[in-house]
Amino acid sequence: MEAIPLAYFITFSCYGARLHGDEAGSVDRNHNIPRTPHLSPDSQRLQMERHRMNADSYEMDAQRRNLVLSTTHEVCSYRCWSLLAAQVRTNHVHIVVHAATAPERIMNDIKVYASRLLNSQNVDRLRRKHWARHGSTRYLWKPEQVEAAIQYVVYEQGEPIAVFEQIDRRLLTNL
Repeated sequence: MEAIPLAYFITFSCYGARLHGDEAGSVDRNHNIPRTPHLSPDSQRLQMERHRMNADSYEMDAQRRNLVLSTTHEVCSYRCWSLLAAQVRTNHVHIVVHAATAPERIMNDIKVYASRLLNSQNVDRLRRKHWARHGSTRYLWKPEQVEAAIQYVVYEQGEPIAVFEQIDRRLLTNL
């Protein structure tokens, strides 16, 4: 039986945001640890990434961010996952969650249900690409890693805009 981490730190971007090679920086599987350097700017890689896009970049306004945050709560509640923190930014989403489920499933479920809600609220056209193909899924094994991830998500993203923090985290010691 595989050990279950205390939590996962999941990040996914909106479609066309943070393209590899952009001066704003991006992460890949070799550059995805908070507070460490992003990929270096690379104009050729950026041009290749833009060429591969088959839709416009996607950004979320306040209404969209709040819809995605509420969907994140609903999906976690329905699936019996413990949402510890979340912040929905203009072009990406951070989530810290405890679940006895693979983090890829968590990320994909939230993306799918958020897209359905955005479509059903008529804020986007049907079949609009909302999300980049994958994201970052980090395993958090120690309480201090979980707390550091929550700190990063809630307090180190700039001005909070669509944010959630579970204040009572005593459950971490019981997981």
